[in-house]
Amino acid sequence: MGLESNLTGTFVGTRLSDALNWARKYSLFQYPFVTACCGMEFMSAACSHYDISRFGAEIPRFSPRQADLLFVVGTVSHKLAPVLRKVYDQMCDPKWVVSFGACASSGGFYDNYCTVQGIDTIIPVDVYIPGCPPRPEQVLDALIMLQEKIQREPLEKQA
Repeated sequence: MGLESNLTGTFVGTRLSDALNWARKYSLFQYPFVTACCGMEFMSAACSHYDISRFGAEIPRFSPRQADLLFVVGTVSHKLAPVLRKVYDQMCDPKWVVSFGACASSGGFYDNYCTVQGIDTIIPVDVYIPGCPPRPEQVLDALIMLQEKIQREPLEKQA
């Protein structure tokens, strides 16, 4: 046929890690851990104006065993911290975490005894989204940053 004649002598090569990272960065299954008011802004990122599905992250999974991207959206109290850690531990490797909003990233304006002052004291965070509440555009920027990070990861870290 015509296609075979056009591909004669053509060779396409890549490294296994590059091919796997390309597939992983466009198939992010997210687990939304929503605890506060930032949830409305997080949900608006899936609307047609912003369309999070362009980045392969449109399907939320409500089981940590089916997810590889954890969105921590909102305030996390010390009472809720063990639950967050358990959700993170139940996720399969490779896994990534996005801290959404000022409360998840630094405790926000809740500087008291019951609020965790940043979820990075409980679990490792890959991307921080600042703001109170953050705009949906910032969610898309964070996904782009996360995709770039996933593409650069060596295969040894993922195994």
